[in-house]
Amino acid sequence: MEWSIVLRSSGESAELVLLGTAGGPRPQPERAGIASALRVGEALYLVDLGYGACRQLTLAGFGFERLRAGFVTHLHSDHIADLGNLLLYGWYAGLCEVPRPVRLFGPGPRPPYRDPGAAGLPGFTETLRRLLHAYATDIEDRIIDNARRPPEEVLDGTDIPLPDSLGFDPRTRVAPDMEPLAVYRDEHVEVSAILVQHAPMAPAFAFRFDTAHGSVVFSGDTGPCANLVRLAHGADVLVHEVIDEHWIQRSYSGANDPVAAAMFAHHTTAHTSIPDAGRIAAECGARTLVLTHFVPGHNPAPRWHEAADTFGGRLVVGADLDRIPLR
Repeated sequence: MEWSIVLRSSGESAELVLLGTAGGPRPQPERAGIASALRVGEALYLVDLGYGACRQLTLAGFGFERLRAGFVTHLHSDHIADLGNLLLYGWYAGLCEVPRPVRLFGPGPRPPYRDPGAAGLPGFTETLRRLLHAYATDIEDRIIDNARRPPEEVLDGTDIPLPDSLGFDPRTRVAPDMEPLAVYRDEHVEVSAILVQHAPMAPAFAFRFDTAHGSVVFSGDTGPCANLVRLAHGADVLVHEVIDEHWIQRSYSGANDPVAAAMFAHHTTAHTSIPDAGRIAAECGARTLVLTHFVPGHNPAPRWHEAADTFGGRLVVGADLDRIPLR
């Protein structure tokens, strides 16, 4: 993967902001839904839109007019719960002032698992379109009565294409060995993506942001995965999901009902334990490991700090609205 532009640094600062750090679709009083922002100068980039993300963006002091682009790792509800609110509430918090539509990127469609003969399941772009259609009455009234700009003038959704040569299959090969895919670039960032292991949810992506101030990688939801190690090689900051493996054992191991068995299988294969998060950061050569997407969100902090047993670099146990400067 090669880029034809040179990133510019005007001397302005850059920072990672953890908007929400909760994992899973269950509301947690301690943490908002998973969402992060990367600010480079005055430009702002979003990764995932969990519940409360738009409110958290406001609490962080950001106006929506600063948004350049957003990136959705996968289509689980806890990562897109605020997608509709990006328009519905952003409209009144600066989104109408963006000079060009905010570029939004996410996974493409996939065939259904339960009924292979049925129509395909919507990808990111179609999901956004259907959300806007669901709110069409409100949207039309806001355009007419409040002089809001139409959605297509402020948001531009795009599915991330996968080359046929990858051999991706949502049932059998969700994260084939691959090189990162170029997704987006402007004068501040270069963004690349790679498939990760979050079966049966597929496609699921991790994203890397390269800037003049350093590189930041977002794992998305994934079990240990060679593709992620490749994407995050030499990263300044690795923002990685984490799940407490002891909690999984206490909660689901030995249970006889099918729901518990399914939850145990999912948590142990599609997510990353505390020691494995540290090992992955060490293997990548990341300088800083930032833990987020905590399951369970109410764990005592010392438990998460045990990632330092397998990672010798700087460890940040994330909390909502934490700000982590880049160099």
